[in-house]
Amino acid sequence: MKLKINSVPGFSLILLLTLLAVFAIHTTILKEINLPLFENKIILAYLVNFIMAIGIFSILSILKKNFESILGFIFLAGSFFKFIVFFLLFYPIYRQDGIITNPEKFAFLIPYFCCLIIETFSLVKLMNNNE
Repeated sequence: MKLKINSVPGFSLILLLTLLAVFAIHTTILKEINLPLFENKIILAYLVNFIMAIGIFSILSILKKNFESILGFIFLAGSFFKFIVFFLLFYPIYRQDGIITNPEKFAFLIPYFCCLIIETFSLVKLMNNNE
């Protein structure tokens, strides 16, 4: 059985492998510039972004048949939801000392943008799939 990026299992596998590779690169860079590897809730940020991306794509897959004309708006609502989660979960932690440092920003934004790119590409494939 061939997994396709426009299916939930295919999307999940591609997302997982991509995030694992990006996480490895991210922590390698942190190590090379002598910054702590697992501070700034980096593991939680990757995990939360992974789970939310799968959830959003699953919802889009389910709603494709009956609501194809508004999938883009549903996708945007999912992105809005991600920012709400960021402001509720991560922002208070990052602002505890009064400033948000670059490592804190990147701990959330790198997995966020990786997921966003894969979600966007997958949504296009999902919408172009006529099955």
